[in-house]
Amino acid sequence: MKKKDFKGFPFIEGGVCAARGFKANGIHCGIKANGDPNKNDLAMILADKPCTAAAMYTTNKVQGAPIQVTKRHIADGFAQAVIVNSVNANTCNADGEEKAEAMCEAAAKALGLKPEDIIVASTGVIGQPLPIEPIVNGVPKLAEGLSETGNTEAVHAIMTTDTVPKEVAVEFAIGGKTCHLGGMLKGSGMIHPNMATTLTFLTTDCDIEAGLLKEALREVVFLTLNRVSVDGDTSTNDMVCILANGDAENAKIAAEGDDYDTFKDALYTVLMNLARMMARDGEGATKLIECLCDGAPDDKTAEIVAKSVITSSLFKAAIFGEDANWGRILCAVGYAPADFDIHQVDVTIGSEKGVILVCEDGAGVEFSEEEAKGILSEEEIRVHVSIGKGDGVAVAWGCDLTYDYVRINGDYRS
Repeated sequence: MKKKDFKGFPFIEGGVCAARGFKANGIHCGIKANGDPNKNDLAMILADKPCTAAAMYTTNKVQGAPIQVTKRHIADGFAQAVIVNSVNANTCNADGEEKAEAMCEAAAKALGLKPEDIIVASTGVIGQPLPIEPIVNGVPKLAEGLSETGNTEAVHAIMTTDTVPKEVAVEFAIGGKTCHLGGMLKGSGMIHPNMATTLTFLTTDCDIEAGLLKEALREVVFLTLNRVSVDGDTSTNDMVCILANGDAENAKIAAEGDDYDTFKDALYTVLMNLARMMARDGEGATKLIECLCDGAPDDKTAEIVAKSVITSSLFKAAIFGEDANWGRILCAVGYAPADFDIHQVDVTIGSEKGVILVCEDGAGVEFSEEEAKGILSEEEIRVHVSIGKGDGVAVAWGCDLTYDYVRINGDYRS
């Protein structure tokens, strides 16, 4: 999938290893009995020094044990390493926090750090005890193999039903110093815009004050990861975290201003592209849907409408069938919990094959069904909903709803 430019920052290789001073690795340790020995299930990221750290977590009332442990570990605003497993979410288990702490203790021992220096995360099946022995036994090998090119092994280790690895990194300048920011993400199902909807790990060599790092992450997550939905289910283990080690040696970003804005733009570029990748790789998906809503009285109204469109099961099914059933778009716009005049709503659908107007002033217009089907045959579909003359604008991302979504989730534990 082609990356989308935002502010002209060069895309670079490396994912979480793109920034100076970061290493990563991933291995198969055998968390699942009789699992595929060629499928990594345990990953680690290590910084060369203590990092300023920030994170956001799921708003689901049921939260994985690793979230509780990570919250405690980064309460002081610092961390130096990440350990994360797939296959098992370590959620709804009486011994969950004990095992999450054991993962941190094993990582700390192998790395010469303190357990509280470690961020821990898990993803996979909910409600099954986490086999801790394979993880503890695998950590020494995992740590020994850490390298500045280990991002590929790491990103493969966090995949569950993902069909493609998701990594993005960019280069940008702060005060004449070259900085880098990269990340990796897992997410394909149980994805809904209610915080982060994924496990996402970000690293940067930019030097930035802890409070500003936390605020930048919060602002950008709400504009990117929080604008994605695959199936309407908010996961129990969602986490997005960022580590900043300052190795770029830029003058520390300590106040809002041009440098802070540049950092946020770089963060937006990375998270926006990861969000698009996640939506395109929704379980069973064949198409990415991007909905732009503008003309709203404010950005929040535009966000509500855009999300309403990309979460409509009927519309998602129509996109799978390449059916320009614009009435389903109007239906989703109409039940969005926001105030606007439905008689001012215009809708176009587009792709690389062109753009076609399907609705004007809340009513249908004549258009070529053949041309519309051709437009909808592309992999990326763009829906533009204009709801008035206001300045509010928002973008949200989703995917089509296919037969394979049911198949994948019908035998998820098998």
